[in-house]
Amino acid sequence: MPVDPLWNSTTALQLAAQRRPGALIRLGRRHHCWTLAVLADRIGCSPATVSRLERRTRIADLALVQRAAREVGVPGHVLMTCLAPPPATATTATRLTASQRDAEEDPMRRRTLLAATAAAGPAALLMCLDDALADTPAPSGAGPLDGRLTGARALYDRGAHARLLAALPGLIADAHQGAVSRRSLDQARLSAVYSLASAVLIKLGSYDRARLTADRARTWAEISGSPLAAAAAARELAIVLRHQDQHGAAQRLMSSVTDDLEASGLRTDATAAAYAQMLCTLAYTAARAGQRTEALAMAEEARRAARRLPQAALPGRLFAICPAAVDLYAVGVHWALGDAGAALNAGKNLRPEQFPTGERKARLGTDMARAWWAWQRPEQAAHALLDAYRASPGEVRDRPAIRRIVTELAERHPRTSGVRELHAAVTRII
Repeated sequence: MPVDPLWNSTTALQLAAQRRPGALIRLGRRHHCWTLAVLADRIGCSPATVSRLERRTRIADLALVQRAAREVGVPGHVLMTCLAPPPATATTATRLTASQRDAEEDPMRRRTLLAATAAAGPAALLMCLDDALADTPAPSGAGPLDGRLTGARALYDRGAHARLLAALPGLIADAHQGAVSRRSLDQARLSAVYSLASAVLIKLGSYDRARLTADRARTWAEISGSPLAAAAAARELAIVLRHQDQHGAAQRLMSSVTDDLEASGLRTDATAAAYAQMLCTLAYTAARAGQRTEALAMAEEARRAARRLPQAALPGRLFAICPAAVDLYAVGVHWALGDAGAALNAGKNLRPEQFPTGERKARLGTDMARAWWAWQRPEQAAHALLDAYRASPGEVRDRPAIRRIVTELAERHPRTSGVRELHAAVTRII
């Protein structure tokens, strides 16, 4: 499709280079001779919201910017230039001390620096991530991004949340640097980094930050044109929306992505796995909204979709899902519907060895523990949580909802077998 000459004009290119998406949207709106009200009606918001969007230099809602830009016809490559961070300046680059530079250049020292940063604690690490999200750091020069992204996913799979938080600012910086190439693969990589950031922030209960990173993941996925990156980003955003009690929006988003994947024909194992994962998330989202019929139907559809998947999830995949993982989702669906007995029955034949990562093994323990706790079986709940802790301490220690169960067990059943050991493990200072 030919690009309107407007977007190759000096004015448009200057606005993109100045990172002013609102002004670009205003330029496009006026080019169409639309009033604020007309554009507002087309993108589903108020004229005052459009006015603020056009006047602001700081992006408050990436999804709205993306929608408005698409409506007025801003081409993808122009929007990408506008959303990309400015090149790192010498001032930014020289913020590192000489000793930190040495640590970045030497692998052993870099690992030591990473461990020291992780030891600073989640609050300090979240502040570092906030800084990286507000003002993308200078490229770290820490090595090929693919290998580091794989390593970061491995940290997530082990439940090493603090170490992952410590690594994210550098990954974000280097992924943005890579996306300057305008190659779709590099843009999809950047989306994947933001999706991973959302996933760990959700684990920690930091939903406002997770919403921001999920929005960015969706923006870069759309720019890249990768359906798998788009599915991963949409899933993280839907999970955030669910936690923010926006169940309807989460379901609409997941339904749309699931339909798009199904329409693709599911010709590859990767798209088939993505489809099964979307159905699982859609089922759980419906269950949390109290929609029993829809939740159970989606769970059954996910089970059918998983039949074509390998029995063991393939490592390195964006959607590492297998039939056992789908069955584990059924445990959560029944628990969310308030049927602890059905949840326990759904999980009775699942075993940790069916899952390849510490995160999934621990998730089996925490999901069964929630069902045991709802079934008023404190001893079984405590032992399931101990199993989860041994598989991945972070899955029990770092998730607010699971920590609450530990606290309630310690308060109500301090003499029950396993409770004292569990509480001591989770509250231990590390």
